[in-house]
Amino acid sequence: MDATKLGFDTINLGHGSGGTMTRDLLDKIIFKTFNNPYLNQKHDGSIVKFDRPFAISTDSFVVSPIFFKGGNIGELAVNGTVNDVAMCGAIPKYLSLAFIVEEGLEINDFIRIVNSVKRAADTSGVIIITGDTKVVERGKGDKIFINTTGFGEVHPNANISANNIKVGDKIIVSGFIAQHGMAIMSQREGLEFESTIVSDTTNVNFLVSDLLDKFGSKIHLFRDPTRGGLASVLSEIATDIEKGVAIVENHIPLEKQVAAACEILGLDPMYVANEGVFIAIVAAEVADAVVETMRNHEKGENAVCIGEVTEEHPLKVVMKSLIGGKRIVSPLIGEQLPRIC
Repeated sequence: MDATKLGFDTINLGHGSGGTMTRDLLDKIIFKTFNNPYLNQKHDGSIVKFDRPFAISTDSFVVSPIFFKGGNIGELAVNGTVNDVAMCGAIPKYLSLAFIVEEGLEINDFIRIVNSVKRAADTSGVIIITGDTKVVERGKGDKIFINTTGFGEVHPNANISANNIKVGDKIIVSGFIAQHGMAIMSQREGLEFESTIVSDTTNVNFLVSDLLDKFGSKIHLFRDPTRGGLASVLSEIATDIEKGVAIVENHIPLEKQVAAACEILGLDPMYVANEGVFIAIVAAEVADAVVETMRNHEKGENAVCIGEVTEEHPLKVVMKSLIGGKRIVSPLIGEQLPRIC
């Protein structure tokens, strides 16, 4: 798409007026990019028939900067919501898409983001079926915010619930942690350092579907450790199930460059956000097979079992350290890194 042919170089308030300029923005960029029978009706919504149970998840994305190593806010908005639906044991099918755009955003940047949304949706196998675009005055936003809502049919083999977790269940992480948070951190003003760390933002729904195809109800829980990182999610699970969680530090998958960057900045990677990693809590008898299945999939090549559910220390996460000692892993208090997703 060539911005020079649009007749405008930046977003201005007229693009949010509901008039001719709004229609130009929608017709020339949005409808053209996401061309499908649902959106082509150009109605206020879409009608979708649900014959089976559906999972629905909504999320808003305010990441800063909007372009970062390994991705941008557009694909992050798709992947984040697709993964949230998948964590419910569902197969994502549809997305709503809403933009809140600050006056003055360069049209080329907007087009780049819209194209990234399209690519991420196609890669994830979802269709954008409805949405909204609003424009706020210069200085009243921060370039662009995005809201997405995802809809997906619950997998016929899925029975995802913390109530299913039992003592002895194994805890598996699908890949390297802390990639996304450190990619963002490396680009923040005043925190830049030499780094090739890229965000792990990606869709994991096809891997989740494969696991449910093969292991069904032996998969007791999926969770994605986004804000608050792995430590906070495990702490929430321990609290919810009123049991203990025991993990081993040297089993936690952490890329060396990310570990070094965290050390330089005084951050614990256990609390750093992820956007393409998930936790699976599974019956002990299938744990090895689950890890093997993950490792044979491109989105789970670095999967590893990091611990188990235990009757000991209920409500707490306890980690065996590299030197053999043990420490309690507490949930994140406050905000370690704002505007991360």
